[in-house]
Amino acid sequence: MSESREDESVGWYSARRRGIIPIENFRVSSNVQRIIRQGRYTCRVDTCFREVMEECANRETTWISEVIINSFEMLHLAGHAHSVEMFDKDENLVGGSYGVSLGAAFFGESMFKKAREADKIALWNTHQILNNNGFELWDTQFYTNHLAQFGCIEISAEEYKRRLNQALQKEAVFEKT
Repeated sequence: MSESREDESVGWYSARRRGIIPIENFRVSSNVQRIIRQGRYTCRVDTCFREVMEECANRETTWISEVIINSFEMLHLAGHAHSVEMFDKDENLVGGSYGVSLGAAFFGESMFKKAREADKIALWNTHQILNNNGFELWDTQFYTNHLAQFGCIEISAEEYKRRLNQALQKEAVFEKT
């Protein structure tokens, strides 16, 4: 993480307790489910990765610096970083999320929205991809009240390491099916 958008340094953090969303326990509100059924947004994967990162960094305070954006773009080009993008009927990017996949683990990094619930629908689409492709670990780094609404829990560092090691022994492909 960086201290700001302009920060040229990157710090490495490891939490004593780790936030994860158990894939089998993911949930969204009935309001989000209704918007999904209405087909208000179209989901695409990996079509505008850098733009999604730029939107996620477009906040008053952010940990996503240019160094991080450039580094993640290299991971994206190598096939390890992915974006889930939500477009409105006019083909405008209105929400999205991104993260990194290794083995059967996915490390969610950030999300944004410009339209109602578009970030949550991107998260729902991320869940569909993880669930349909055999992912075992969905890392959120930290537990927050916001992520708790989707089923996020907090586990010990030891339990996290166990789950991570297990997920890294398997292969999964991050693709929309």
